[in-house]
This record gives sequence, C-alpha cells and structure tokens, in this order.
Amino acid sequence: MRNDIPARGEPQDPAQDPAPDPAQSPANRARRPSSAATRKPIGERELLWMMALLMALNAFGIDAILPALDDLAETLGAPGNDRQFVVGAYLLAAGLGTLAPGAFADRFGRRPVLFVALAAYIGLSLACASATTFDGLVILRAAQGFFAAGIVALPPAIIRDRVGGDKMARMMSLIFVIFLLVPAIAPSIGRGVLVLTGDWRWIFVTMALAGIAMSAWVFIRLPETLHEEDRQEIRIPLIARNMKSAVSLRETIGYTLGSMLVFGGLFGFINSSQQLIGEAFGAGDDFNIIFAICAGCMAIANWLNSRIVERYGARRVSHAALFVFIFVAAAQLWFANQPDESLWTFVPLMAANMSLLGFIGANFGSIALQPFRHIAGAASSAQGFLRMTGGAALGAYIGYAYDGTARPLALALLVTAVLSLAFVLFSERGTLFGPPVPEED
Repeated sequence: MRNDIPARGEPQDPAQDPAPDPAQSPANRARRPSSAATRKPIGERELLWMMALLMALNAFGIDAILPALDDLAETLGAPGNDRQFVVGAYLLAAGLGTLAPGAFADRFGRRPVLFVALAAYIGLSLACASATTFDGLVILRAAQGFFAAGIVALPPAIIRDRVGGDKMARMMSLIFVIFLLVPAIAPSIGRGVLVLTGDWRWIFVTMALAGIAMSAWVFIRLPETLHEEDRQEIRIPLIARNMKSAVSLRETIGYTLGSMLVFGGLFGFINSSQQLIGEAFGAGDDFNIIFAICAGCMAIANWLNSRIVERYGARRVSHAALFVFIFVAAAQLWFANQPDESLWTFVPLMAANMSLLGFIGANFGSIALQPFRHIAGAASSAQGFLRMTGGAALGAYIGYAYDGTARPLALALLVTAVLSLAFVLFSERGTLFGPPVPEED
C-alpha cells in the first residue's frame, strides 16, 4: 500500500500543499482578537442584540421601578419628590462609575471587566430587594449604578473594536432600537410584577434574574474583541493621558458635551415622568402606555437613522435633528405656559423630541469615539463619564424642579438643546452638515 505521508524531514510536493490561509499570516494573526475562540463566530446580528440587551439592563434597572415609586415611598417613608432619588442616585453613580471599566478593559480585555459589572448588577439588585430604609435603598442604588457601569461603558468600545466611521453610527443606531424597546416595556413589566406579587421588592429580584440570563449568554457566545496590539498598560499617567485625549480633542468634545445636555433633558423627563403624567395631567392609570409610546417613538427613530446614516452621514443627520429639536422644544415651552395645557399637546410634543433624540444620540456618540480606536475602552469610559454624570446631575435638577406643571421640563429641553448646538458649532469650527465618513478598518 502506498504511503502518501512523507517521512519526517522529507520535502513535500508543493502541488500537494494546501493553499496558504491568509488568516494565518503574521499580519492577520496580529489583527485578530487576543482570545482564539473555538466556538462558532458571533455574527453581526447576534452581537447587536447582545450589546443592546446589555445596555438595556441599565435601562431596565431605571425604568422598571417607576410604577412602584408610590408604593416604595409609602413603605419606606420617602416624602414628596425624594422618591426620585431612587432613579437619580443610580444615574449619577453610573456616570461616575464609567471612568473605571474602560481603562481595565483596555488592559485585561472586554470580557473579564464585563463579567465583574454583571456580577455587581446581580448582587446589588438582590441587596436592593432587601433594603429596610429609604436612605439605605438610595445608597444601594448608587452602588449598583457605580459598580455596574461597565454594562453601559463597554458595548460602544466592543463595537468600535470591530468597525468605525458612519458604519459604527449605523450599528449603534440598531443597538439603540433594541435597547429602547426595554424602556418602552419596562414600566409595564414592573407594574405586572407589582400586581402579581403585591411587593415592589420583587422588581429588583426580576432585575437580578435578567442579569443572570445575560451573563450566561455573554459567557457562552461573546469572544474577546480587544486586539493584542491595542492592549494598554495599567499606569495612572497613561490612563489619564488617554482619557484626557478623549475629552479634550476639539473635534469631538462638543459632541460629548452636546449629548450630555440633550440627554440631561431626557433624564429630567424620566425622573419626573411618574409625577408629571400622574399628577399634572391626571393620567396615572395610563402612565405605562404613555411612557411606552414615547420610548417606542425613540426606538423607531433609531431604526430610521440606521437606514439613512451611512448615506447622508452622522453629521448631516444629527445636525438637522438638533435644529428640529430646538423648534419642538420651543413649542413645548409655549404650550406649557398656557393655562389649559392638556395631555393631548404634551404627549405628541414629548414623543416628537424623544424621536429626534434617536437621530442625535447614537450619531453624536459615534462621532465622538471615531478617532480613538486604539484606546476605545478608555475613550468610551471618559466620554461616558461626562455624558452620564453631567446628564444625570442635570436630569436630577430638572426632575426636582417639578412644580406640578410641565414648565420646568419644557424650559430645560429648550435651553439644553440650544447649548448643545453651541458646543457642536465649537467642535465643527462653525461649519455644520459635514459629509459622510467611511469605515477605515
């Protein structure tokens, strides 16, 4: 019988050699992520769903408890507007917490840091369910937001590891479509849990269960996306320099601060929405539906943005949306100052401005992160810190200014949008509506 396997040391017939695999070249090996996964590669669609639902854990942690704020305040003795601190403390601490995950993810990889954040989300959700005082609950919520910040900070870095240019804006828009489905239904889920169990504490248990499900999915399917040559050392001067560059470049800082302002207005609505809709407009029974309509409009806008952004460019789309946002916010302020403002004027205008945020948020974030692929983790953390901390603090102030009418919110939306335009003009040196940016990777 013929032996077709050459003896050791005997040269093989070149004609019988398999064609060289381009993926095995040294250049391509260096470009592959640092973990060689043997599992079936994750596709773009699955990655989008995973990143969206990771970020949605954060939204679920905020919005699911909204229908239970009255019961929570009664149980733990929280007076007046103080109940908003259950939401505001989480948002503000999450902003502060975004400083840490990116730098560690640039050194150790995205997966380990993501698992730490998920573990914190699960554990502190269960701790919140056991709170016996309002002050204790607020402290636990702050800790939950801080230590779980990686579930918000890392998905943009993971996407930036793979794509850039306006394609990243398209992918982030699709993520926001899925992500915003959760705020649309989270209050209804919270209400359903409250009706079934009669106890707001089970809403936090539901958060923990959602975190466990996401942890399993990430563990099984998400490969490491950090490229070996992009690893950064854990040195304070280096981390500080990377973060400083991410928030000091003129071409991007205006977009970071601009999104901080417009989302501060959105957070102001979230903080005061339960009181505004239930007390000012007397539609507490319809709160879940109204909130779902507003969040749903924002999700639809993000889907539309994903369809047009690569053609027209993130700058053209977001700049046009910001101008329309200012116009709608001015209309909101005019109606809010009328003595007979009704739900029929408030909801369509609020839904319109939340829709416009769908053309602003993902595009502003993608433009701001575009120059920083090699330090995407640190850049995402630094920019997320400004965006979340500033937005949460501003949102808490707007929410706490609630006076029984929609006037404080309407004024805040107009002022923040105008200031956002000023920051964008600064970054663009006075020239708006720039052309599309192709993917360079």
